Amino acid sequence: MDFTERTYRQRHRQDDLLHFQVTVQETDLDIGVRRERFSRELVEWIEETIRACRKPLETYIQQDSEFLKALTPYEVPEDAPAIVKTMAEAGRMAGVGPMAAVAGAVAEWVGKAIAKRSRDVIVENGGDIFMKTTRFRKVGIFAGDSPLSNRIALEVHPEQTPLGICTSSGKVGPSLSFGKADAVVVLSSSVALADAVATACGNLVQSERDLEKAVNFASQIPGISGCLAIKKDQLAAWGTMKIVPMKV
Repeated sequence: MDFTERTYRQRHRQDDLLHFQVTVQETDLDIGVRRERFSRELVEWIEETIRACRKPLETYIQQDSEFLKALTPYEVPEDAPAIVKTMAEAGRMAGVGPMAAVAGAVAEWVGKAIAKRSRDVIVENGGDIFMKTTRFRKVGIFAGDSPLSNRIALEVHPEQTPLGICTSSGKVGPSLSFGKADAVVVLSSSVALADAVATACGNLVQSERDLEKAVNFASQIPGISGCLAIKKDQLAAWGTMKIVPMKV
């Protein structure tokens, strides 16, 4: 991911926030908080929060390895950990496996915890974002080698947040996709659901002709507030999202 790793994170960073990275095992988060809220103690607390988020998921996977491998909706027991049930439900609604929601679920868990300490917070996990904001913000869209890449952004208003902004691509990043979309971006108050639906929509896109189909699919899922799909120089969009030019 060398080139992508260095560039896509710039698309959501905000000048008024202090951004830093926290890594715990495979979890690599880019986090933005109000500058006055940042401290070494906050970073250490976030590390512990990530471990507390990961532990029940890791323990469950050790007991049920099929959960990790499933590419279609997977049923989990009623006494499964909360994060496991959240991922399974998101996968069920999107028609994909539960691990399609893992990055969004972790971003949401950690983001909601940090939001109790900073009124403005952005947590990005592999292109999946949790945002809570008190001001208008722009989130740029990276779509690989599409002519639209880094040319447009989503404008997010405070009343829309907490908000999940999740991206899937058949060309960029490590996540599994069976499609060829340059980017599919999905909005939802549930970051796990937005993550799973972005994967499902991305799987539908093989050519420009599939963009409308992918966006229509997202529009039918309760809890999804917007979807944007890009392939080459074509774009389709639906829902409550304001698309604006990206300042050069």
